[in-house]
Amino acid sequence: MGAGLMESGGSDGRRRRRRRARPMSEINVTPFVDVMLVLLIIFMVAAPLQTVGVPVELPKTAAPALPTDREEPLAVTLTADGITMIQTTQVTDDQIVPRLQAILSERASSKVFLRADGAIPYSRVVTVMGALNAAGITDIGLVTDTGGPALNSAPSGN
Repeated sequence: MGAGLMESGGSDGRRRRRRRARPMSEINVTPFVDVMLVLLIIFMVAAPLQTVGVPVELPKTAAPALPTDREEPLAVTLTADGITMIQTTQVTDDQIVPRLQAILSERASSKVFLRADGAIPYSRVVTVMGALNAAGITDIGLVTDTGGPALNSAPSGN
């Protein structure tokens, strides 16, 4: 693999001359593989960070995840401290309907995902759903975490 010197001698061995080292004609792919593995790790770490960044403690359910669209989903979030957010922008209750109407006029999809902290009262969630409906949104997906209890499973010990 390494470049070496080749010697050629005459028939009597007295006269030796050195030839120039031949250039190596093989490509060393190890650095390319190293770079590709580093890029793979970077993308694997960065991909989950592309979700909406408002931290909420979602309730758990046994329902499977909804199929995703090509367009980035529009998310309305209700935090534990009562803050309402559209994507990552905080809005007041009277701003929800006009802002959503303005956003949806520029989007191809009218699907909205409602993310609510598990500590939020159900009446607050229903009030925001009513505001979404007033903005003309009929396709509302409630976001939950998977792995929660299923209603059809009998509790153990009964």
